Amino acid sequence: MKRPDAEKVLVIACGMIAREVLAVKERLGLDHLELTCLPAEFHYYPDRIAPAMDAAIEKARAEGYKHIFAGYADCGTGGMLDKVLEKHGVERMPGPHCFAFYQGMDAFAKIGEDDMMSFYMTDFLCRQFEAFFIKPLGLDKHPELARDFFGNYEKVIYLAQTDDPELEKVAIDAARMLGLGYEKRRTGYGDLEPGLARAAAQS
Repeated sequence: MKRPDAEKVLVIACGMIAREVLAVKERLGLDHLELTCLPAEFHYYPDRIAPAMDAAIEKARAEGYKHIFAGYADCGTGGMLDKVLEKHGVERMPGPHCFAFYQGMDAFAKIGEDDMMSFYMTDFLCRQFEAFFIKPLGLDKHPELARDFFGNYEKVIYLAQTDDPELEKVAIDAARMLGLGYEKRRTGYGDLEPGLARAAAQS
């Protein structure tokens, strides 16, 4: 029997973690959890996240959803996302960004300072490296600019959600192209899994 929207949990997430949200949903059997996403490109425009989330929540409420969860950390909004979520009584993933909750907030708290000079990549960013970095920064036409953009970094850290040799090759090649060291951390879905499990228990 199909649940009405009022009994479902709607996750409004960053498009960068859509595949991971769906993977956790399937793994945990969260059939009553539904997903809608804001554009992944908001990663570059964090000032757009809060107003877009505000509109998305209002739309979801109008459609009858009572239980909503934000599939975002702060993600560079400087607290503006939290103001929107507080207004609507909606919770989000903890932490400053997905790189933190993928590693787990406890682990990130211990190593965050040491990673200050590191460039994080995830499965999504490996899949979309050309679209999200190479072309927007013009590195396809001017690869010599890589040192200007990434010169302050010391290494690439690949936070791997899955064990995919092709994705890791992208991360390794990116580190080589940028002239940086390389480290892989197999994080899986980190705090995303328990976070979605708690959200799903709302209904």
